[in-house]
Amino acid sequence: MRSWSRIALVCLISVTLAFFVAGCGGQTGTPEKETEPYKIGAVIDVSGPAASLGMPQKNTLEMLAADLNAKGGINGRPVELIILDNKTNETEAVLAAKRLIDQDKVLVILGCSTSGTSLAMIDTVQKAGVPMISHAASAKIVEPVAERHWVFKTAQSDILVADKIAAHLKSKGITDVAFMSMNNAFGDSGRGNFMTAAADHGLEVVADERFEVDDKDMTTQLTKVKGSAAQALVVWAIPPSASIVTKNFRDLGMTIPLIHTHGVGNQTFLDLAEGAADGIIAPMGKLLVAEQLPDTDPQKAVLLGYLQAYQAKYGERPSTFGGHGWDAFQLAVKAIETAGDDRAAIRDALENITGFVGVSGVYNMSAEDHNGLGADSMVLVEVIDGKWTLFNP
Repeated sequence: MRSWSRIALVCLISVTLAFFVAGCGGQTGTPEKETEPYKIGAVIDVSGPAASLGMPQKNTLEMLAADLNAKGGINGRPVELIILDNKTNETEAVLAAKRLIDQDKVLVILGCSTSGTSLAMIDTVQKAGVPMISHAASAKIVEPVAERHWVFKTAQSDILVADKIAAHLKSKGITDVAFMSMNNAFGDSGRGNFMTAAADHGLEVVADERFEVDDKDMTTQLTKVKGSAAQALVVWAIPPSASIVTKNFRDLGMTIPLIHTHGVGNQTFLDLAEGAADGIIAPMGKLLVAEQLPDTDPQKAVLLGYLQAYQAKYGERPSTFGGHGWDAFQLAVKAIETAGDDRAAIRDALENITGFVGVSGVYNMSAEDHNGLGADSMVLVEVIDGKWTLFNP
């Protein structure tokens, strides 16, 4: 009997050990899993016409990823950042998104830098079920939300920009305005929203002109505006086009107020305008005038922190476009912290982020709003002596 008892005891111990080992077997994968990087993809307009928007975003993403990994990553796991250049080309953007999804197996895609390239990727991420955080302006990127289940964005919506411009013009007693825009997705979206805002504020658009993205002279369109009854001109463009329009405007001796959008929020616009930008007014994210903000501004500490870090690493001041990248990366990290490596859970986490203080504003995402920014995310700025200055009405 003692012999059988010993055998039974040995069997029991063996079975227990087997379960223990099996249990450990499940956990031996865990430490390995815990060392695997979280893969974050980015499709950025690093080259091509929108390079002045994309380069600071690339720099910012690389800076943030290195800093995050140096601090231990996300919940102890490193981040692998994969940045692809779409060359400001919509087809290239789609191809890059497909590679990140199918080949690199990223959890989330950041970008693109422009509205056109961002809009081009939407169908791809929607079908694949991969969260995407655009850095671009068009409201169409996230609306209608029912058709943009996986898509978010960080740049202030052109609906907000259009309303802020129209309200400013109305406050100055202006009733007749001219409008000029790039013939692309950014310009078309801005044009549609400005026409709505103008009507809402009782403004009449007396001239409506377009130009191609690669046009080198807009004198013809501006001459038509000059011959109209317009009391102000609104231009919806990014550099270099926005700079060319501004130079042509001054060359024609036009003196009516010239209003731009947040599409010109970088040093490139000022440099290419060669002094012609002085006096222009534009609604803008607060980064350009961070030092001029009151200490009570809820974003000021974040803005100054980003400015200091970027300048220390790259030796130059970042643009608002870099700030859109800063926000997208931080939102993605915040969502992964909550959801781990599950794409659907990351999407849900993004949709539930509220009160997040970013460079482009304070984000309050919801099922109805995948931008999450309000009118208080922007201020009016004026260029004075070649510098961005908080507008003093």
